[in-house]
Amino acid sequence: MSLPPPDGTGLRLCSGFLDRDRQAAVLAAVNEVLSSAPLFAPRMPKSGRPFTVRMSNCGPLGWVSDERGYRYQPTHPETGRSWPPMPTALAAIWNEVADYNEPPEACLINYYGPAAKMGLHQDRDEREFAAPVVSISLGDACQFRVGGRKRGDTTRAFRLNSGDVLVLGGAARLAFHGVDRIFAGTSSLLPYGGRINLTLRRVTRPAVGTAAALDGCRGPM
Repeated sequence: MSLPPPDGTGLRLCSGFLDRDRQAAVLAAVNEVLSSAPLFAPRMPKSGRPFTVRMSNCGPLGWVSDERGYRYQPTHPETGRSWPPMPTALAAIWNEVADYNEPPEACLINYYGPAAKMGLHQDRDEREFAAPVVSISLGDACQFRVGGRKRGDTTRAFRLNSGDVLVLGGAARLAFHGVDRIFAGTSSLLPYGGRINLTLRRVTRPAVGTAAALDGCRGPM
């Protein structure tokens, strides 16, 4: 499938990039990850208030949030085990769309129930902003909102469907974005309903080793 060009901000929407069979294969890989790294409820820094999404990770690093703040770490916050390896099905999507020579180091797995949402935020807890954020949608559609690099910039909203892949690169790499709502019942891919969002990220700069780069790396989508 040929990739559409990025828009003037560096955002690229690849509608229907994954056909149904490929969506099912990615979902099977994600379910395998979740069997050893179960979903947990991240909490807001300081207040400890839980997010409305549940999440997990795979790859060398995983993003977590709790009273101590946002950060990347190599272990699951509840099990204490290392995150499962990045499935080849996810790494392949990165290689197809990222236009970046180094592999992703983290894949955030966010599960949105029917009432879940995500407020406007920037993905700026990584050290490598030259790499894009690659977002994969599975399950129910959502209304996605994106603005500029300042919180008060004008925003626009559009629908993301199961199988869509969104690339935030260039100036859009630090754009504020979020999820307004979930359109329940719009996909039959997830037998339990809801939406899974997978975001692939490069955390460290290529010349810096993962272990040495962890200190100070803080990071949602």
